[in-house]
Parts: sequence; C-alpha cells; structure tokens
Amino acid sequence: MELTCLHNKFKFPSLPHLSRPFFKNPNPRIFPRKINILFLASASDTVVASSIKELGSKKDDEFGDLKSWMHRNGLPRCKVVLNESTSHDEKHMPVHYVAASEDLRAGDVAFSVPNSLVVTLERVLGNETVAELLTTNKLSELACLALYLMYEKKQGKKSFWYPYIRELDRQRGRGQLAVESPLLWSEEELAYLTGSPTKAEVLERAEGIKREYNELDTVWFMAGSLFQQYPYDIPTEAFPFEIFKQAFVAVQSCVVHLQKVPLAQRFALVPLGPPLLPYRSNCKAMLSAVNGAVELVVDRACKAGEPIVVWCGPQPNSKLLINYGFVDDDNSYDRLVVEAALNTEDPQYQDKRLVVQRNGKLSVQVFHVYAGKEKEAVSDMLPYLRLGYVSDPSEMQSVLSSQGPVCPVSPCMERAVLAQLADYFNRRLAGYLTTLNEDESLLSDPNLNPRRRVATELVRLEKKILHACLQATTELIDELPDHTVSPCPAPYALLLK
Repeated sequence: MELTCLHNKFKFPSLPHLSRPFFKNPNPRIFPRKINILFLASASDTVVASSIKELGSKKDDEFGDLKSWMHRNGLPRCKVVLNESTSHDEKHMPVHYVAASEDLRAGDVAFSVPNSLVVTLERVLGNETVAELLTTNKLSELACLALYLMYEKKQGKKSFWYPYIRELDRQRGRGQLAVESPLLWSEEELAYLTGSPTKAEVLERAEGIKREYNELDTVWFMAGSLFQQYPYDIPTEAFPFEIFKQAFVAVQSCVVHLQKVPLAQRFALVPLGPPLLPYRSNCKAMLSAVNGAVELVVDRACKAGEPIVVWCGPQPNSKLLINYGFVDDDNSYDRLVVEAALNTEDPQYQDKRLVVQRNGKLSVQVFHVYAGKEKEAVSDMLPYLRLGYVSDPSEMQSVLSSQGPVCPVSPCMERAVLAQLADYFNRRLAGYLTTLNEDESLLSDPNLNPRRRVATELVRLEKKILHACLQATTELIDELPDHTVSPCPAPYALLLK
C-alpha cells in the first residue's frame, strides 16, 4: 500500500455538464419518490452519521461485529481483534481499532482479506472499461466509491455491505485521535488554522468536492447498469451536498492505494484496513495485493492487545490532518513550502530565467523545507535568491557564462539576501494567532477541545520549522565578516510567499 498524498492527485476539474434534454427521462427506472436519506448528519459534526441508538440496537446483533461478519464471508483465520478507544464526545460511540490477538513478530501476516470483501471501482462499476473511462475523465475514484456506499446504505440491512457501512458509521470519519477532517469543521473551528497554509488547502479541497458533487449524475448515466438495483432518484436529487461531503470524507479517511494492480483496483476500501488501522509515519507495514487478497505484513514485533500500525506514506502533517484527522509529532516527511519567483518586471528577467533553468530550477520555484533539515533548505534557497540582487548587466553576463549557480557574492549582497529571508520567516510567524509558548500552554490543558488540540499541534510543528529556518538564517548573518555593511538595494528582488 502506498498512501502517498493520493488525494493531491485529484485536481477535481469540472466535466462538461450533460444537457438538460439528455436528463429528461433518460431511464424509465428513475421515478419520483420521497427522498429517504439515511446519511443523516450535522454537517459540522459528523461524516456518515448514525445515532448511538441505531448502532447499538439489539436488532443488529444478528450481524455480529465486523470481524465476525467477515469470517462468515470468507475471511480466513487471522491474528487480530477489534478493540475500543473512548470517544472525546460522550454522544458518539467509541472508535474501534485493530490490535494483535497474539504476540506477533516482524514479517508475520496479521490478516489477509479476500477480494470478495474488498470494494474497488472494478467491483463498483461492474467492468474495468467503465472504471478506466471514469478515471481517465478525471472523475475521482473517491467520488465513485462514496456514491456507491451512499446507495448501498439506502438498502439498509438488505445490503451485503451493511456490517461494513455500520462500522464506517461508528468511526464517523474519525482518525486515531477521534477527530474528523477539517473538511467537516465549522468556520470558527477553521480559524484555529489561521496563519497555516493548511487552511487554504482545506478550502480548496472543499471546493473540489463540490465540483465532484456536481458531476455525480455523470456516473449515474455512464454506469446505468450498476444503478438498476437502486430505485432512487439521480444522485444530486437523492443526496444533498452536505451528505455527499460527509460520505466523501469518510471514504477519504479509509481508502487504500494498492500497488501493482489494474487501474480499476488501485483504490480500495478494505474492512480491517484504515481507519481501523492506526497510521504512523515511521513504520513500513503496508497493505498489499497478494494472490486474490489484500494482506498486511507487520514490520515490527507486537504484543497481544497492542495496536497494529501501518505506514501512511510520505505525507506532511498538513495532509495527514486533512485526509485522516491527525498529525504525527514524529513525522520525518513533515515539511513546509517556500515559493520564490523571479520578478517579471526585472529587465534581466529572461537572462535570469535561463540561469535558473540551467540549474534545474523554475522561474517560480517551490522549495520544500523538511523538519530537521532547515539549514539545508536555507542553503539551497540562497543561490536562487541572490539572482534578485544582480542588477549590473556585466555581472549578469558573468553569471550566464559560469557553469553553476554562481553569483558574485559581496557582503552587501549577502546581508541583503539574508535580511530578506529573515523578514520572510518573521512575517510568516506573525501570521499565526498564537506563539509557540502559547501553543505549549494550550496543549497542556487536558480539557482542550480535540479539534483545537489537533489544530494547535499542527501549527506548533509548523512554527518549529519556521523558527529553525529563522535561526539558521540569523546564524549566517552573524557569520558575515563585516557587520557595518548595509544591505544593498534590490529593486527587483525575488518574490517570496
């Protein structure tokens, strides 16, 4: 399994809307009926919500728990159990997680789920040709899978997938910290992320989900044979947007990206997989497609009763929060982005553009600043930023004739470059609502709202990266030989954001 920022792959482009004449009575199986939405939920509080009363009903005892249902339907003996973790909200059921049922050693197979119990686009859309057509046309796999589960849920206990859907209801899209994705937070709660680029990412992702919703009817007409078993209205009439968004986020939190499988099988919903499996950034256990099943081989020893963890892929904490509702304090893949751009008003813009391209950079260059590697990132930015302080045409010709990213470096120029960089990091830090010390104080409160807590953890880690960058820049300023030299002017300094 490689959960490598797979949600970034969806750009959610709009498809051409089908014309109204085509929608007019396109299928005799579509007839007016009262909408009976089973995905009832508060948009700000739940994902695929059902009440505790529903989930705890004795009428559900006939199905047993998720694992019992899976064993009855082909799951071979495995080495895991489902344990409970209490919820921060007493109105919600505890969150289940997968734990070892016996002592495990690295390399042991914890479980092997047969493909008959795995939901993929190939299974959903009936044939791989239609699945490939949909993905080629940029209608995301997540939208198709969410729509399928929404219609299946309308079937209630008649659905084969009822026990699995009931488990997803119980999880409510919550990750291991029992917090929903910020895609489902209120505007007031999103304010916790002020200053963080993650806030803009959340809003952009939400707009993408809305565009996906507007294209759901495309699936209905392209895969008509699939929906013949559902005598309901077309998607956008059967499901309001908020209900679809909750289902989308629930699927987002548990979809698995399988490797070395056909296109229509690469995105899979695997019972016993996420979100029942806690994620870690520092492990290498992955779900893999093996001989008609999806299996998990553990990468470390695990005592009976301990949670079994899997790798979430090389994702920064911003993506972990948006996709799964948590951040990882020990995430070596965590990073911030610094975007630098050549000034297009610079008379020597074209020459500088040639220089950066020759050195593998772009006129608008993104620098990734990884946690713990801030000094290296600052050093990597400096040759690029120095170009903004080259104004003399003869100096520019010297740079053009050099074999590397070489600029004539004077104390005046270096002080100006470093001062610009330090000012940039200070401005980013000033954009947050709290300081690092205030974050630490908030996190020491055991009664802190869980969404506020996870947001504070994220911005705290971002600020630590920015402070480390600022410290590295300050140290370079202190190393300059002559502190009496003023920074040289730069009318066409590079733009940082």
